[in-house]
Amino acid sequence: MAEEIKAASGAEELPGGKNFIHALIEEDIGPGGQYEGMTVHTRFPPEPNGYLHIGHCKALCIDFGTAEKFGGLCNLRMDDTNPSKEDTEYVDAIQEDIRWLGFTWDDRFYYASDYFDQMYACAVGLIKKGLAYVCELTPEQMRQMRGDINTPAQCPYRDRPVEESLDLFERMKNGEFEDGSMTLRAKIDPASGNFNMRDPVIYRINHAHHHRQGDAWCIYPMYDFAHPIEDALEHITHSLCSLEFEAHRPLYNWVVEHCDLPSKPRQIEFARLGIDHTVMSKRKLRQLVEEGKVSGWDDPRMPTLCGLRRRGYTPASIRNFCERIGVAKSTNTVEYAFLEHCLREDLNQTARRTMAVLRPVRLTVTNYPEGQSELVRVENNPMDPAAGVREISFSRHLWIEAEDFLETPVPKYKRLYPDGPECRLKGAYLIHCTGCVKDADGNVVEVLCEYDPDSRGGDPADGRKVKGATIHWVDAASAVDAEVRLYDNLFLDADPDAADKNFLDSINPQSLTILQNCKVEAALEHAVAPANFQFMRQGYFCLDNQDSKPGHLVFNRSVGLKDSFKK
Repeated sequence: MAEEIKAASGAEELPGGKNFIHALIEEDIGPGGQYEGMTVHTRFPPEPNGYLHIGHCKALCIDFGTAEKFGGLCNLRMDDTNPSKEDTEYVDAIQEDIRWLGFTWDDRFYYASDYFDQMYACAVGLIKKGLAYVCELTPEQMRQMRGDINTPAQCPYRDRPVEESLDLFERMKNGEFEDGSMTLRAKIDPASGNFNMRDPVIYRINHAHHHRQGDAWCIYPMYDFAHPIEDALEHITHSLCSLEFEAHRPLYNWVVEHCDLPSKPRQIEFARLGIDHTVMSKRKLRQLVEEGKVSGWDDPRMPTLCGLRRRGYTPASIRNFCERIGVAKSTNTVEYAFLEHCLREDLNQTARRTMAVLRPVRLTVTNYPEGQSELVRVENNPMDPAAGVREISFSRHLWIEAEDFLETPVPKYKRLYPDGPECRLKGAYLIHCTGCVKDADGNVVEVLCEYDPDSRGGDPADGRKVKGATIHWVDAASAVDAEVRLYDNLFLDADPDAADKNFLDSINPQSLTILQNCKVEAALEHAVAPANFQFMRQGYFCLDNQDSKPGHLVFNRSVGLKDSFKK
């Protein structure tokens, strides 16, 4: 199945299980390669203006995972060159998410802003070489003079004397000019077919307070200028980027070639991760939060890592997902159902089985003595013999799912109804339904049954073949109340991020269903987040790490039992 998944995601696997990135790196570090004998060194450079999401996770796994594969190093670097949107809240959250996934950067934690002095020096060096100039065009004028495929870009300041550009650039740094009044542009090729090379802006004025540098700077480097400098100063060998930076690679190489830098990193691009029924844009995710469409960045419906963690996703399931979709060279979209499939596989092996009744109705075993109770044994996880068994209480009054009783059965209904087939209470006895009790409005408030005292624990009862279903239950005498939150896709549209759509129009009004007064086993009262459980016949759930507290248990459904992924 792994091969089919990679093929569906557009990934290309080479002989020996290698992807194209690994193949290129092997050439680079092999005999005659540009990094022969060197340690492979990568970096993960998130911008601290939002929380990491599942798309970042693919890049994270590629950056850190590639370093692991080659016995190399991976730096964590905050790309804080845009002070307008950055915050230490995001810096802390990013580190927490990466550690949660099981990756480490040791002492190699950096900020792009650590290199502002060197970046400024590189810019001055380019001016002195006649490779950069101060431009006074407004953004609108720059767009108008950018030209087209047949017309070169124009700029009246392109031949500005070096001394004049040096003076103006220093005055820009000293805060003498207003935002947007001047930029520093690289002097490359106004006629280039790659518009990123048509004298791109490499510095702009921005009188904004920086979360680390304070007000020390009022000019900031553009990402395309800063990124190769950061990589070179950290002696990165392979700068692994998403596919949108492929057209920026010539500029990356130009900066490395023309600035005085201690190393020459290589940029390699891979396709970004797309998942259906999801948006990956930080701007759109922030809009969902700010407009109250979700409860926050960690809302379990969000594709953020903190949201997935709160929903009950495990590090193993997410890393397995990223590994199995492979590394592609072309843009692709993966089914959300496959992400759920990876979680279900992991939790099936690790989650403790327990019983919870989400829509309860009372079941009374009329021939069981009032006031009597006993302990019955059930497996904690049949997939893991070492998990053992536990004892739970059984008595005359139980809770069962309302859907497990019908007064008038439909065809092929094998659960409880008057004079219907015997059913098994999980881990306990065989019972048969004898009737029900209704309230004044005709609603069933109590189901009545009788049990067979000789059928405890699942042993064959007199050789009878039981045609009814096995039903989960919770003892009414010891049950604990809980709130259960059932989650579905946040968006109804499989492609809410399409350019011709307003993603907000596709929000699923049924993406969250909250059930109150659910009944769970008494032992769950002492559960500690992020504990995962399989609620028998219901799905996989986890204790909510924000809202659950003693006396008010809250469980989130992580994923259902039914696997909808097309294997």
